[in-house]
Amino acid sequence: MSRGGGKGQSLKDKLDGNELDLSLCDLNEVPVRELAALPKATVLDLSCNNLISLPSDFCSLMHLVKLDLSKNRLQQLPLDFGRLVNLQHLDLLNNRLVTLPVSFAQLKNLKWLDLKDNPLDPVLAKVAGDCLDEKQCKQAAVKVLQHMKAIQSEQDRQRQRKLQVEREMEKKREAEQRAKEAQERELRKREKAEEKERRRREYDAQKAAKQEVEKKTKKETVQTRKPASSSRPPPPPRHKHSWSRSVLRILLFLLLCVLCVLATCKLTELQRQPLCVSVNTLYEDVVAALQNHKTLQNMLQQNSQ
Repeated sequence: MSRGGGKGQSLKDKLDGNELDLSLCDLNEVPVRELAALPKATVLDLSCNNLISLPSDFCSLMHLVKLDLSKNRLQQLPLDFGRLVNLQHLDLLNNRLVTLPVSFAQLKNLKWLDLKDNPLDPVLAKVAGDCLDEKQCKQAAVKVLQHMKAIQSEQDRQRQRKLQVEREMEKKREAEQRAKEAQERELRKREKAEEKERRRREYDAQKAAKQEVEKKTKKETVQTRKPASSSRPPPPPRHKHSWSRSVLRILLFLLLCVLCVLATCKLTELQRQPLCVSVNTLYEDVVAALQNHKTLQNMLQQNSQ
């Protein structure tokens, strides 16, 4: 088998029943793909190699029941190492492990464990104790599982507390956001009300100013028209005008009567009547007076010339 893992056929050749021995093969990495093709190999020996770490897909070898990783240079196990739920026997002697992954608590079928000769965390080293015989190794498996379960429970509680704190913080942020939005809505509402009130006052002021201007203009117009109307002579009373017309009508009627009487006395057979004689005599006297007045005017004009 070549350095770093053999091919599928060579691994199959090494299979003895359900045991596969890959110890002392100078392996730098685990041939996971080839091992996955051999589900019958429930017992796997990878001891005395040069393994520094295990690939994450190593945890897919869930058919493993017994695993020997002793005398390698492993510094840590994969985080999901707990997926190997069928594992009952685990040998990690003489590696460079300080801690175990929390998922180690899921190895509920683990019955045997050896963690000697690792630079373990003091607490973990105290819990694991020595594995000098079968009984101590079984006790180590039980105690380490209990310890890892306690750590897992504590981490779960811490995670729950953290989630609770995050939820509370989120609720607080949401409440603050709602309060802020409510405050902004109230502020916008107040600003809108103030804007409406300002516009209403401006409208009232404009309306009052317009009314004042109209009132002033009307007053000036009245004052301007008043002197013009006072300079005009008052129109004659309508009853006086009607009386003048009546007098004129009477005079015209009398003149018409006089002319009629004069024409009757001059042109008809009534001219010999005493009344007509008097009328004719009066008419002749008036005509003579008018002629004399005209003659006098002519004389005065000639004298003046």
